[in-house]
Amino acid sequence: MTASTHAAHLAQLNVATLRHPLDDPRVAPFVEMLDPVNAAADGAPGFVWRLVEEGAADATGLRPAGEDVIVNLSVWETREALWDFAYRSGHLEVMRRRREWFQRHVEAHLVLWWVPAGHLPTVGEALERLAELRTNGPSPRAFTFASSYTADEAAQHLQVVPPAQPEQAAGGARSTPAADSASV
Repeated sequence: MTASTHAAHLAQLNVATLRHPLDDPRVAPFVEMLDPVNAAADGAPGFVWRLVEEGAADATGLRPAGEDVIVNLSVWETREALWDFAYRSGHLEVMRRRREWFQRHVEAHLVLWWVPAGHLPTVGEALERLAELRTNGPSPRAFTFASSYTADEAAQHLQVVPPAQPEQAAGGARSTPAADSASV
């Protein structure tokens, strides 16, 4: 995890339902972009942490939201840092082509929330925030880029969850600092 002077960091979860299995040739262009995009994220200003499956370079093998759903869970120092990576880097090319590989979601597929600096959210915590957004709409506890809240607005919703053991964090996932490896 990178050092930060911020009291709160922005966590994000996005889920994507695959049109085809990851080993299908139609998904190969997405798979080929994983390592370069992950390396760009790891080196991006404001990047703090990304979920990585134990023994892998990314989290695409984790399926906590369904067998055909991949998850991306990360933490950033600021909303601006995440926005810049998502929309002003090589990641944008993946987003532009997402319909080739992923089904269109009819409900929220991205959720943002503030966490105390140093806290690494679990997949369970992230899925709870997504469910909250889907059920109740945006709030300081669960929001989107379009319905954003500041860390100050969300301060009363920051909760410190005791750190889980790596095996508990995501069913075999490991909590990996940015410098450890490239990840999804």
